[in-house]
Amino acid sequence: MTPRERLADVRLYLVCDTEPGGRALEPFLRACLRGGVDMIQLRDKDASDPEVLAAASTFRTLADEFGALFILNDRPDLVDAASADGVHLGQDDEAPAEARGVIGPDRIIGRSSHAPEQADAADADPEVDYLAVGPVHATPTKPGRPAAGPDYIAYAAAHVRKPWFAIGGLDAATLPPVVALGARRIVVVRALTGAAEPEAAARALREQLEVPVGSGGT
Repeated sequence: MTPRERLADVRLYLVCDTEPGGRALEPFLRACLRGGVDMIQLRDKDASDPEVLAAASTFRTLADEFGALFILNDRPDLVDAASADGVHLGQDDEAPAEARGVIGPDRIIGRSSHAPEQADAADADPEVDYLAVGPVHATPTKPGRPAAGPDYIAYAAAHVRKPWFAIGGLDAATLPPVVALGARRIVVVRALTGAAEPEAAARALREQLEVPVGSGGT
């Protein structure tokens, strides 16, 4: 199966940098993957290209070990060198069609979205494979980005056909209302990078998401 085909089964998506929560990368990622994370994204805008590629080697090795997908943030030009399964693009990054020309037909392209019109555009774009929908709550990982709120989650559940992930301030305490609105996939950062026991924290999130994907949210 290609990475694009494997995407349908993903539920718990971790985004982190090269030193997540000030921890060593390899044991942290290993704990999260043991706990049920099935897609990992390397996002470190302060790292040099050699630092990104060095960390990418760890991401790739562990993704292969656990059967997870590995996404690189915002750098289609490094996807090949990083052996990543795809790239995630923000609204201010290059167009998905441009990224597709760089990374090829079988890799994944994700797109951030913050409002219904952005979700509709990404859902209709043949080069976009999944959407991140949010932020549900304001979060320090995206300073200055206002919360999109629960109404946007409800909109995505009702209208978005592609796989979509709720994002923004989600943890074991804030997740239940989001699941009730129809979210079946989530992106997390601090819920795991800030957890005392990342494996247990990942497992707790995964358990809350273990409902049939078809029952609200594709």
